[in-house]
Amino acid sequence: MKHLLYAAGILISGLCFSQGTDQKIKASFFDGTAVAGYADGGAFINFTGPNISLTRKSLKFIAGMLPSVRIKEDRSPGTKNSAIMPTLGAGLTIVYQKIALQIPVYYNSKTAEQNGRWKAGVGVGYSFR
Repeated sequence: MKHLLYAAGILISGLCFSQGTDQKIKASFFDGTAVAGYADGGAFINFTGPNISLTRKSLKFIAGMLPSVRIKEDRSPGTKNSAIMPTLGAGLTIVYQKIALQIPVYYNSKTAEQNGRWKAGVGVGYSFR
């Protein structure tokens, strides 16, 4: 595991500190990207929230929080949750020109049937900036 973390650190530092003037690291509260996708048997719509981004030519990597609306039918017996719920996720978004590809993760809290766990998804969207 240590070797994997070292390799990831070297790769990221190589991207961040390599010679060239066309890259920029920036922190922001809103990045202007809207995404819709699928995660854990339901749909989601989100916008990129507080994040750190790395821009390199026409490619932008964004890692941050994702304020979202999740749409998922509750199939548990007894009392049910609403099908539309606000939630907060986290994830990685890659923007090429104006098209965004996102890999978000959302936490599902513990229920009577299953333990709480993180669920990954995939989404496609548009960058307005």
